This record gives sequence, C-alpha cells and structure tokens, in this order.
Amino acid sequence: MPTLERLAGKVGVVTGGAAGIGRGIAERMLAAGMQVVIADIERDALAATASELGVEGILVDVRQFDQVQALADRVVETFGCVHLLCNNAGVGPIGAIADLSLEDWHFVLDVNLWGVINGIHAFLPLLKRSGEGAHVVNTASMSGLLPGPQFGAYTAAKYAVVGLTEVLAQELAGEQSTVGASVLLPGPTQTHIAASLRNRGADGPTGLRDLDLRDSNIFPEGIPWKTPAEVGDIVLRGVQQGELYIFTHPQLSGLIFDRFETIRQASERALQDTTS
Repeated sequence: MPTLERLAGKVGVVTGGAAGIGRGIAERMLAAGMQVVIADIERDALAATASELGVEGILVDVRQFDQVQALADRVVETFGCVHLLCNNAGVGPIGAIADLSLEDWHFVLDVNLWGVINGIHAFLPLLKRSGEGAHVVNTASMSGLLPGPQFGAYTAAKYAVVGLTEVLAQELAGEQSTVGASVLLPGPTQTHIAASLRNRGADGPTGLRDLDLRDSNIFPEGIPWKTPAEVGDIVLRGVQQGELYIFTHPQLSGLIFDRFETIRQASERALQDTTS
C-alpha cells in the first residue's frame, strides 16, 4: 500500500543529488512542493546545483557513515523530520572480474551498496519517527536483475540493493509501519555515470574503466534514453503508488523474464532428477 501519497510540504533527501538522476529527482520533488536537501561528494557541482535549485546542499561521501549520520542530523535540525529518502549516489565503471583489484571491489561496493546501507541505518529511525507516511527509495539498476559481462562488481552491488530493499519492504509491511520502500531500476538515462572513476582516487591497481553507455551496444535499438527529470517523475509516481519495483524502461523487462525462464527450467530439471 502507498505510504506517502501526498508530497506537498514534505521533506525529501537525495544523495548523489548534484547531477544526473539525483538532480532529476530533486527537481521533481521541488515541483511537487517538497522541501529538499541534496547531498553529493562533488563540491563544485553540489554548490552549483544547490544554488540553481534553491535548496540546501550538503557535502557527503556516502561511503563514510559518520558523514551520512551528520547529514541525517542536519536535516532533522533544519526541518524537524524527513519523509522521503532517496539513496541514489552511485558509480558505474566496468571491468572483467579476473582483472579487478580488491581496491576496485571496495570502491564499487562501498558506494553502490554501503552507501545505501549507511543511508538506511542513519535515516530509517527518523522516517519511522515522523509519525506520518514516509518512504525510502534505493537506486539499483536493470543490472540488479540482469547480469552482463564486465559488470561483475556493479551487478554484485545492485543485486544486493534489490534484495536488501525487498527484505526491508517485507519487514516494514510485517510491522504495519507507515514507512514504505522501493527499489529504482533505471535503464538508459542521461547521466554522468560514464565518468565514475574520477572519485575513486589512486589507491592500488585498477582493472576498472569508465564506459559511456551511449557508445555501447548494450541496449537494443529503439530504446529511448530518459532525461533525469523524466526519471524523477517516474520515481515520485512510484512512491505515491506504493510500487516496490520502479522501472524506467519496462521495454527491457523481456530480457529479465528470459533469465527467470532459465531459472524455472533449471528448477524443473532438478525436480525431475529428484523424482526419477
């Protein structure tokens, strides 16, 4: 069931909010009459976006829990509560599993998975405490349901975000909480994720490289690229409708269903082996 149908006047927080999908979500929150805080690791982009949108921008590295907790504390100090948290900060470099260093794994998982975990740990008590409808949206990817070569670290993180959100939604529903949870599963969107390595630093060797999806053949022809604002609209609609899975490109779901069919067929063969 929807837990946050009315958005006007509510408080929203978006990590990775200085650009891309995060900025798109923040823009649509503002258009819906919400009070908005954006957080980001990019100091200059954060300052520029906060100024352009007229919102508060807070410098945060989501890999560092103390910074995420400080963000939560600042939001409550300023607004008294929070109603919608979008754990959106993410990176998307690629590399064959055999070529990845441990530092590569830590970088991708620390941002894409631990950033979500840190956000939930810091904000969930506040969402519950609001006494009103509240919601958390965790940004995964179509790669959270559909694996592909070179996306090993990214897929591991995004699969985990999908599963984490599913469990969180079940637990919240089981306790009849006023807080809901959704996982965002974006397809091709016009973002800066093609330059993710700019924030990795120089720690240790790397087998990662940035990939501009627009120059790849990953997506079938005819699949439209979404703007961040379009994705923002999809996110808010999904929240208001109480959707667990928020798809930006349902046209790509056939590939996911093919994977499910492969799993089903393997299960049927195993069942036949146990009964033969």
